[in-house]
Amino acid sequence: MPELPEVEVVRRGLQTWVAGRTLTAATVHHPRAVRRHLAGPDDFTARLVGRTLGPVSRRGKYLWVPLDAGAALVAHLGMSGQLLVVPEGTARQPHLRVAMRFADGGTELRFVDQRTFGGMFIDECDIESSDESTDRGAQASPYESAVPHSLRHIARDPLDPRFDEGVFATALRRRRTSVKRALLDQALISGIGNIYADEALWRARLHGSRPTETLRRAEVAAVLDGAREVMSHALGQGGTSFDALYVNINGESGYFDRSLHVYGREGLPCARCGTPIRREVFMNRSSFSCPRCQPRPRRSRP
Repeated sequence: MPELPEVEVVRRGLQTWVAGRTLTAATVHHPRAVRRHLAGPDDFTARLVGRTLGPVSRRGKYLWVPLDAGAALVAHLGMSGQLLVVPEGTARQPHLRVAMRFADGGTELRFVDQRTFGGMFIDECDIESSDESTDRGAQASPYESAVPHSLRHIARDPLDPRFDEGVFATALRRRRTSVKRALLDQALISGIGNIYADEALWRARLHGSRPTETLRRAEVAAVLDGAREVMSHALGQGGTSFDALYVNINGESGYFDRSLHVYGREGLPCARCGTPIRREVFMNRSSFSCPRCQPRPRRSRP
């Protein structure tokens, strides 16, 4: 599933190509793609036509584009979703779910999703209170002006200028769960999935089963630094791709998988100490770590 760097790559591409343009037509080719728009496909398309798209925003793995003062078009890529900007008249892709045409012609915005776990919907949104920025003494995110109601429960990500490390550390230690499970909790910290959790923990030299209540502030900071490092590096390389399903808006895959230190490297030598990387079962998926750099704690949580 696309994680924060992959979604941010898409956001930046959309910002360049669609922000400020007016929609003149929209077609839903598969109703499942707009299943979260409860008023149905016809209402979905009707509310898009004639709207001028605002700046593209992101919260964790969700993207949204303001349509007017109180509504936004929200998208989630799911496991295989692609938002593509293609020349107008391009042949229809096999898994095309939604197509949008702009008034100035030239290009179309298409949502393609092979597995149909992703989707789009229109949601109401509010401008966030300026008190939040004032209270935290933080700068507002340059790509976020209003948050759709359905996304308000999602936490900020560690690359967000308004992410509060102290608040996160306190909440993390109160969770009483394993540190990796906590990193995947989008209500606690967003944008980190299985791949980048493993990579961040490797950088912090922590095993994923380490109980959160035992973490010292310095260890929490190391995990966050590791997450920021790996995600920033991945963002610079266009994200991580293992097959043709994740692409940016031009249909190009990222190359960060060539720089992974532990994920998917079972049996290969650790880049730091040379010990073969181990794979363990975690929440019906795989978790990778170095037995020497990341020893399993005597006290652990699943």
